[in-house]
Amino acid sequence: MCGEQYVNGEGNKKMAYHRYDFTQYFIDNSEDYNKTGRSTRQIHYEAVSYHCNGLEKLLKRNHEMNYEIYYDKIRNVIQINFQKTNGISDWFVNIFEFSDKYYDAIEFNGYKLQLKVHHGWGEMYKSVKKTIRAEWKKLIDENPDAETEIVGWSLGSGQAILCCQDLNYNFGVKPHLITFGSVRPFASSKKDCRMLKKYLSTVSKECYNFANINDIVTYMPPFRRFSMINRVEIGHSESRTIGRLLRPTVYHTTYDCEELYRGIKGNAS
Repeated sequence: MCGEQYVNGEGNKKMAYHRYDFTQYFIDNSEDYNKTGRSTRQIHYEAVSYHCNGLEKLLKRNHEMNYEIYYDKIRNVIQINFQKTNGISDWFVNIFEFSDKYYDAIEFNGYKLQLKVHHGWGEMYKSVKKTIRAEWKKLIDENPDAETEIVGWSLGSGQAILCCQDLNYNFGVKPHLITFGSVRPFASSKKDCRMLKKYLSTVSKECYNFANINDIVTYMPPFRRFSMINRVEIGHSESRTIGRLLRPTVYHTTYDCEELYRGIKGNAS
C-alpha cells in the first residue's frame, strides 16, 4: 500500500493510493503475452487511425493508435494504457524520421526549452492527444480525488511517456508513470540537454521506466541526446552482451519476472 489517507475540506477521507506490484502492470498491459493467467482484467483498446507523411506516405502506410482510459473504482485510479507494437505499420512508426519539433518553447525555471521528440512516436501521440485530454478531464471531474496511472510496453512506453508530459503540461497533474521495455522519445540539443532532464523529472509523481540492460529496444533511438524520464535499469544479474542484446524475444518480453524488481524501492507486495 502506497500513500497516506488525509481529510479533505469536507471532512471526508481520501482513499489511499494502492499500486500493484510491477509485474502485474506488465502482465495486464502486455495482454498477458507470456500466458501467466494473472491478468486482473482484459484491456479494451480504442483504435484511432491517422494519416502519415514522408516516406510512409509514399509507401502508402496508414497508422493506428491504440489506447484505453479506464476508471478503477476499487483503487480510485484513472489508468491510461497504450498498446505495444502491433503490425508492420507500427514498425514504420518506430523506424522512420528520428527527430522533430514538438513544442516551440516551454517556460521552465525562467528558461525557454525547445522540446523535440522522435517523429514517428510524436505524430502517433498527436493523433489522439485531444481525445485523451478530454476523456481524462471528464473522468477526473467525476472523480476529483482519483490518482492517474499511465502504463505502456515497447511502442506503448513511448506513448505513455509523451502522455505523462502532455497531461502535466496542460493540467498540472503528476501521474504515476510505469513502462516496460521503454524507448527514449525525447530529443534535445547539446545546449538543452541538462535542462530537459531537469524538466522531465518534474512531470510525474513517481516514474518507473524499466529497461532490461540486455533489451535492445530500450536503447532506441541509438543516437546521442535521446532520453526518457527516469530510466530504471534492471536485469543486472546477467552482464550486458551483444549476444543477449540480439535476443529481444527473450529480454524484451519477460518483464513479468519478479526477480527483476527485487530491491527496487516502492514495489508493492
